[in-house]
Amino acid sequence: MAKLMAIDIGGGTQDILLYDSDKTLENCIQLILPSPTVLVAQQIKKATEAGKAVFLHGHVMGGGPSTKAVRDHLSKGLPVFATKEAALTIHDDPKRVESLGVVTTEDPPAHAVRIHTGDIDREMLARILGEAGEDLPAEFAVAVQDHGYSPGESNRIFRFRIWEQFMAAGGKLSDLVYGDIPSFFTRMEAARKQAPGALLMDTCGAALLGALTDERVREASGRGTVAVINLGNQHTFAALVEDQRVIGLFEHHTGMMTPQKVAHYLKKLTAGKLSNAEVQEDQGHGCLPPAEEVDPVLTVVTGPRRSLLSSLDCYFAAPQGNMMLMGCFGLVDAANL
Repeated sequence: MAKLMAIDIGGGTQDILLYDSDKTLENCIQLILPSPTVLVAQQIKKATEAGKAVFLHGHVMGGGPSTKAVRDHLSKGLPVFATKEAALTIHDDPKRVESLGVVTTEDPPAHAVRIHTGDIDREMLARILGEAGEDLPAEFAVAVQDHGYSPGESNRIFRFRIWEQFMAAGGKLSDLVYGDIPSFFTRMEAARKQAPGALLMDTCGAALLGALTDERVREASGRGTVAVINLGNQHTFAALVEDQRVIGLFEHHTGMMTPQKVAHYLKKLTAGKLSNAEVQEDQGHGCLPPAEEVDPVLTVVTGPRRSLLSSLDCYFAAPQGNMMLMGCFGLVDAANL
């Protein structure tokens, strides 16, 4: 592997590393750009301000800001049209999408602003790299948060069932890397269509592997259990790692987190007393506690919202001095496994 385009796609940013094995990491091209869903939301907002209908076409992608922009557009009495696949960005259930007022069609209305959906904009990346004298590489590694296709139930419940299956299979870090993509991961499958042959990971898994590339974290993991907390723009993920395995975890929404709540959850998780019911009743995704109480040799914090825990006794991991590329470092590490 000479060059690899590593892209970690979150709810607020897409973090990009053009990894070149012939260069020191510090000299590789590194970018922090708005997330694709933020860029799509901006296009929808411009159409809203102009009083124009929109037509969404392309691939299923991350929602959040773009879905909110669709709702706001509709609330102004302005039409939204979408292809069947693009509509999955809004919700897996076509009836739910239609109930919002979105018209599903494969034919773009002549009067509508056409907005392409997708997590990977190859043309944009090629333009940016071209200005820097680089070509778009053939190899990609991409991280997205895929809740899984679940038209008949809560996607957060469905997503956590995937974590349960991961833990039941042994919680091996190597299993966080997808070669064959399970059929229910429609967003990952769409990303691979946009970047054929790409290595795929969940953003939480990529951040976890990335944190473990930090020298201090790597050293600590050789001595015992390490607790890693990733405070993303939208989701919070915590994992207890021991002997290259995840032995306990919880996942929640960052917007509902406070320093006190994170500390409370982590204390109960390490004690083996945080229950799945407690997290889900708090509108989080869930929890899988360790089989017995553990005493982490190091508590590691990362993610763009890491300042939530600035007052606690934690280590702020920053491999190569760059915290925002944590997921990219994880993707590069996964590509070298």
